[in-house]
Amino acid sequence: MIKKPITIQIASGLEARPVALLVQVASQFESNIYVEEGDRKVNAKSIMGMMTLGLSAGESVVVSAEGSDEKEAIENIEKYLSSGN
Repeated sequence: MIKKPITIQIASGLEARPVALLVQVASQFESNIYVEEGDRKVNAKSIMGMMTLGLSAGESVVVSAEGSDEKEAIENIEKYLSSGN
């Protein structure tokens, strides 16, 4: 299992469209991927779960991945969240 703190750089934060894109990125991988914020932990492949976090630009989350492609999953999610789109 890999855990990595990541600061969200997407200007609009994680609203509907960026969440949908994040779920698409996470869904490309077989690993179990979770996003943690405070005491909440949600499946990164769940649009509804991710929407409940209501994350804004500049907030930090911990992304964890466990599985055969966990390294690539973390790298791609970090690239997306740090992209500033």
